[in-house]
Amino acid sequence: MNTLSLMNTHKTRIFTPKRVAALLPGLLLTGLLTGIALKISGLDSVASLGLGALTLAILAGIIAGNTVYPWLRPAGAPGVTFAKQTLLRLGIILYGFRLTFQQVTAVGTTGWLIDFLTLSSTFLLACWLGRRVFGLDRETTLLIGAGSSICGAAAVMATGPVAKADAGKTAIAVATVVLYGTLAIFAYPWLYHVLQAHSAWPVSVQAFGIYTGSTVHEVAQVVAAGHALGPEAENAAVIAKMMRVMMLAPFLLLLSGWLARQAPAKNGTAAPVTVPWFALAFIAVAMLNSLQLLPPHWVQALLALDNLLLAMAMAALGLTTQFSALKQAGLRPLLLGGLLFAWLMAGGAGINLLVNALLG
Repeated sequence: MNTLSLMNTHKTRIFTPKRVAALLPGLLLTGLLTGIALKISGLDSVASLGLGALTLAILAGIIAGNTVYPWLRPAGAPGVTFAKQTLLRLGIILYGFRLTFQQVTAVGTTGWLIDFLTLSSTFLLACWLGRRVFGLDRETTLLIGAGSSICGAAAVMATGPVAKADAGKTAIAVATVVLYGTLAIFAYPWLYHVLQAHSAWPVSVQAFGIYTGSTVHEVAQVVAAGHALGPEAENAAVIAKMMRVMMLAPFLLLLSGWLARQAPAKNGTAAPVTVPWFALAFIAVAMLNSLQLLPPHWVQALLALDNLLLAMAMAALGLTTQFSALKQAGLRPLLLGGLLFAWLMAGGAGINLLVNALLG
């Protein structure tokens, strides 16, 4: 069955009165939690801490999931699952409206190479540390590696379906990258001021902005850290970060092919490569946005919808996460995330200096 027929079958199954009625309770619950998260994230005191709607949505979901949701699960499960799967994929697609190929050319070859080396080295390090040093399962390792090397929670959520990870492992990875990304909001401005105070380590504000965007986990966290350094650093950081985000789609395609090759052959035939269609759609949306065919207010409305969809997916993930699963994971995921955070700060700085020395 081809992709189009699968999508048509999926659509037919969803949009029936009976199906909508089954989805409604869970969607209303995730919508309520999302509304609370969006309201709180709009407060200046919260925004200054870099706590975006996605982070707050999963926290609200985890709290509700371990208190009231067990009694609501029989009615809410279909809608929560729909939010965690279908709404997530739609949110990843619309995420492409945050990107343009013009942003890539604005940073140039230097920024592109820095991002590529940082992403690839961090992910490969995560795979080695997670499996060989900490003995973590493959799915948790891949999710933490993707979140640390690309764009935090959004990358974890996008990688989950490709890695076929369950909700517990996804939640553990999200919690890990959110923790260290939040620490980065405070660590990077402090590091910049330390460097400025020592004339032996001169660094321009734009170069530090690119370093920030190429190594900090979440987009919201990059904005918060860059904002603390001034408009020039913030702009450079956001552009460098957007280039990392743009690497999400090819990363998912490569990961899908690698996982297919790792799967055991059946009847002497290698496992087929499952192309994540939402990654291709993500690229298409970014290309459309680069052409600037849509009015700006349309794009802003689509970005608002994207925030809503991703936050609902996060809330749904939190609802299906039990404290027992987080406790069972232990300290190993946190230790892996901590070492990757240290690598991003130290190794990322080395990559930035090396590339600037060679191409600057």
